[in-house]
Amino acid sequence: MNRKIFYFAAVFVLFAVLQTCSFAAINGNIEKNGIGDYNQVIDSSNGKPIDEADVTLPSKGYKTKTDSQGRFSLGAKVDAPTIMSVQKDGYKPFSLTVDGNTTSKPIVVGIEKTNPHDIIIDKEMYHIGDDNYSATSANASEFRVKAIGPFYTKNFEIKSLPPSADAYLVIGSVIGIDTKMARDMGQSKVKTTYAAPPQIFFNGNMIAELNLNGDNQQIKIPKNLIRYNDTNQLTIKSGKNLFQTAYIDYDDIELMNLFIETKDKSLISSEE
Repeated sequence: MNRKIFYFAAVFVLFAVLQTCSFAAINGNIEKNGIGDYNQVIDSSNGKPIDEADVTLPSKGYKTKTDSQGRFSLGAKVDAPTIMSVQKDGYKPFSLTVDGNTTSKPIVVGIEKTNPHDIIIDKEMYHIGDDNYSATSANASEFRVKAIGPFYTKNFEIKSLPPSADAYLVIGSVIGIDTKMARDMGQSKVKTTYAAPPQIFFNGNMIAELNLNGDNQQIKIPKNLIRYNDTNQLTIKSGKNLFQTAYIDYDDIELMNLFIETKDKSLISSEE
């Protein structure tokens, strides 16, 4: 029986922006392949099974743990795109948008150990927006968390980074984005309108816009914006309905697993 392996390695596209802009539009996805006959969580570096990892479907209220062989079952029906999260102490949080097609075959999830300079910002699921959305909005059928408002913000400390490393903000999963690009790609079924993309701010500076729903979206953080041995701030603002003029209508999105990952610049260059 076939199964899919989801490795913690992004395949993401940087869309072109004007040279005067200091941010990029980001789209993320992940690789899938492999064979097998049961759901399993493994260490991506050596393929060994990981026990006692938390596997959750937050919108379904479902949570389980992997057994001694890293195996797990999804005891909830999944039809529409739903965020599945895998978390284990000492490993980078991982999330994946699954649906009925994904879960119809066994899944193998490969997760990666954290390194000393990685920073876990938040591992919870958040709903950003105003709780005002149509049934045709992207992933609306899976919204379960009450909106916290039109933006998310979190303070955290960055002590240092290796001189040869760059820092990337990683957004584990995001669903609900109703931009024109999301509509054109078939992610949103809203026909008469679309929203501006969610905006990502680091220490008050916009560094990216999110145009598509997806997993493991990575955004490079400009080094000149980082405050070492001090408090830094991440803010994610929901986009607005561009066709509503009577009042402000925020696009409702849900996201999960936010962290900063460091990458050695020489290794990145050798992979390109």
